[in-house]
Amino acid sequence: MASTINNAFITQFEAEVHMAYQRMGSKLKNLVRTVNNVNGSSVKFQKVAKGQANTKARHAEVVAMDLAHSNVSATLTDYYAADYVDKLDELKVNIDERQIIAQSAAYALGRKTDEVIIDELKGATSVANNIGGSATGMTLIKATTMMETFNTNDVPDDNQRYWVVGPKQWSNLLAVDQFSRVEYVGPQDLPFGNGITAKRWLGFLWFVHSGLTVATDRQTLAFHKSALGLGVGTDVKTEVNYVPEKVSHLITSMISLGATTIDGDAARVQLCAE
Repeated sequence: MASTINNAFITQFEAEVHMAYQRMGSKLKNLVRTVNNVNGSSVKFQKVAKGQANTKARHAEVVAMDLAHSNVSATLTDYYAADYVDKLDELKVNIDERQIIAQSAAYALGRKTDEVIIDELKGATSVANNIGGSATGMTLIKATTMMETFNTNDVPDDNQRYWVVGPKQWSNLLAVDQFSRVEYVGPQDLPFGNGITAKRWLGFLWFVHSGLTVATDRQTLAFHKSALGLGVGTDVKTEVNYVPEKVSHLITSMISLGATTIDGDAARVQLCAE
């Protein structure tokens, strides 16, 4: 097969992996502070303390807030999703099969991206918020208490609060009248309008994620976009290399990223029984 055909295959395959990753790979990447195209092995996220307003006497100088500045760092790690394709396979001319491989690579990298974010969010608070007891599922009291916690911590209520739950907790929520009945939320905010996996309620955008940790209980995550920083050194890239010993092409998709906690007051873990 001519090398020009192989080069065309590489270019098209890389484009398909990238598009699949952007479209359906990661659920959480766009919900945290993200810095792309990081040069180096780490990235710093700036933190600015709260300011305080002061009075001023006539003709006197204003008092500067003297905001305290600090930063946190995220160390990048490289991740790979690779597979061999036998040279005699018809992958290069079979569009459907090529897309299946591309989507599999994108899904793998997307799951790894979410895993990095979830692991960091779990460590953002030293004690899991266990309102109402872990022996219960998701309840109204857990939801309202979390809302109170965020309000007490002055976490902005700006449509950037998120709560990630497991499939079981979503089922629990559908049994809560205040979540699912039109008398409480109105017809526009029913959880069935555009599917049954996302809904805004009590200031949070609730949605289902199957990758949350389960020990005895499911560790659901409530957070604000400002709580976590994600550094991406290189977005999804793909290489196709011929390996003579295997008479196959090695298709490798890769990404480099790392996460860090910026504001622990805006991230909480809520345990719920499975």
